Amino acid sequence: MNISGEMIIGQRIVRGSGKAIHAFDPARKLDLEPAFGTATPEDLAHACQLADAAVEPYRALPLEQRATFLETIAQRILDLGPALIERAAQESGLPVARLEGERGRTVNQLRLFAKVVRDGHFLEATLDSALPERTPPRPDLRMRKIPVGPVAVFGASNFPLAFSVAGGDTASALAAGCPVVVKAHNAHLGTSELVGKAILKAALDCGMPEGVFSLIIGEGNQIGGDLVSHPAIQAVGFTGSRAGGIALTQIANRRKQPIPVFAEMSSINPVYLLPGALAQGGSKLAGAFVDSLTLGVGQFCTNPGLMIGLAGAEFDAFRDAAATALGLKTAGTMLTAGIHQAYTGAIGKRAGIEGLTLVARGSAEGAGCAAQAALYRCDAATFLANPALEEEIFGPVSLMIACRDQDEILAVTRHLEGQLTATVHAVESDHALAGALLPLLERKVGRILFNGFPTGVEVSYAMVHGGPFPATSDPRSTSVGATAIERFLRPVCYQDVPAGLLPEALKDDNPLGIVRLIDGELKLASK
Repeated sequence: MNISGEMIIGQRIVRGSGKAIHAFDPARKLDLEPAFGTATPEDLAHACQLADAAVEPYRALPLEQRATFLETIAQRILDLGPALIERAAQESGLPVARLEGERGRTVNQLRLFAKVVRDGHFLEATLDSALPERTPPRPDLRMRKIPVGPVAVFGASNFPLAFSVAGGDTASALAAGCPVVVKAHNAHLGTSELVGKAILKAALDCGMPEGVFSLIIGEGNQIGGDLVSHPAIQAVGFTGSRAGGIALTQIANRRKQPIPVFAEMSSINPVYLLPGALAQGGSKLAGAFVDSLTLGVGQFCTNPGLMIGLAGAEFDAFRDAAATALGLKTAGTMLTAGIHQAYTGAIGKRAGIEGLTLVARGSAEGAGCAAQAALYRCDAATFLANPALEEEIFGPVSLMIACRDQDEILAVTRHLEGQLTATVHAVESDHALAGALLPLLERKVGRILFNGFPTGVEVSYAMVHGGPFPATSDPRSTSVGATAIERFLRPVCYQDVPAGLLPEALKDDNPLGIVRLIDGELKLASK
């Protein structure tokens, strides 16, 4: 499939008549062909209008047809073959093996949501029988969840496949029954076009209504703001910077009809190195930490940016082992020139912070927009007194905090902003301190893990990839895992509705064969 520099509006492949832009190769520092035409306000409005018109016919389709659509998207992405990986590698600087794994994740999450659609649990069908003899009488009450309407999805810079055009936000919104308008990330325009055309082909193959999917290309912040402002859009999925997520949330709140923005934004993901764990295997932990820190050139939202432990010989030994391991890491190419510039600027600002010590740097050698990894150290008092040390630096940088005692570890934890993850390295002798940390961490993060590192995010039913602000704009949600579908649903209650007018999920004979809550008891599926 050729890359033509076009976008998708409904079932039409069109070239935007706005200013032409190019994707960029961060390894070679050059523009990539072809030029992409950008959307006009009329293009954007047309895509949103088509999405609005598609709401009723799309949500009315049988669940099986919706699930098959998701599986067909997955297959059409696989059908793109090596061309997709080659273009994504050019546009991101990421290695082929990483992108092949990301493609697998993208396909698997589409298939997961197909399964979620088929089992029907997401509808949360609930029936409360009428009680006419009661005083006062209770009416017949039935509830199900319905799709909120068209969803705007913003592609992320750090995952050109799994958090992009066919990523988790798009997959979960389509699974919920919501048409989607995607704003492609300018860092991977060619990749976005290829995947967008794969979704279009799947939509045509499966007989989807026009407007169920559109792909918009645009330069700058205006088009994103216009997309969120359009009255047809009913929810937003975003992965990116704190500033970007806050800006979109403010736009959404200023609308005549405010809408939810599910923005994943900023996290430094604290890792706790408890004394027993350090004593048993500090040097091994140091090597695993550095591998996690530099994975993907540190461009993961779950990058371990904070290492917390008790000051002393074991913590110092961990520091020395981490410094040695870090010094052997070659500088890696960052995703974009802008990200590289922001990273080097943020590292430069740290030089002037009193009480902060540079422990080690990685190799300075690397191609193109290469990032040299960095590890710093300070005491807890310095960290607590400097808000700048808690700001996320997107890249391979981490800070070690040496605490005087367990009370200071807990004080640092109470001080932390909301995070996506927290990790605790502990053995049995550490369980008392770990037990004191857990209730604090539950209030601060969306995922708590033990004796690992947070840079792997499994796509599954139990996964939570979210957390309190500023990790996300809505701590009740997750952007990864089966429950991500809940962001794009809302409940509707049906009171004394005639049987012939009830939706299938709420009919007495349960034609969908789904599990339902009837008079407070779960009833197994039956037809």
